[in-house]
Amino acid sequence: MASNGFFLICLLHSLIALTSGILIMFYLQEISVFGHGNETSSKILGSTPHDQLLIQTSESLTGLLLCVIGLLLFMVSFVKDGKFQSFFAKGCVVIHVCIAVWRIFIERKIEDLARDWPKQVVGDIALALSWVFFLVYSWREKYD
Repeated sequence: MASNGFFLICLLHSLIALTSGILIMFYLQEISVFGHGNETSSKILGSTPHDQLLIQTSESLTGLLLCVIGLLLFMVSFVKDGKFQSFFAKGCVVIHVCIAVWRIFIERKIEDLARDWPKQVVGDIALALSWVFFLVYSWREKYD
């Protein structure tokens, strides 16, 4: 059983990934300042020109990866198979929960990022919950 909710959630997540990826690729400095503040941003973007180039290259590849993920989510949003939708949603929940756990156990130990991880974990859980709500809704549709 195919669901319009799957289409909408995929489009929403696709838009988030594409927007984030484009901003990271082209506006890294501004996004870093917006997300972390001036002091932390200057620390995490490197102190030497060589470090700055490596970090900028790495972040650009991260942005490109987010854009690819956004395009894949856009393509997947048109799949009409209910079993695939359920499988895909479960996988997305696992990925978002794993990212949240990683932030809790690893990222919070990084001194410069320690104050940012709670709001990022909330965002990861919110993204996971959107898929959980889809799964609950599709189970309700299936068993009613």
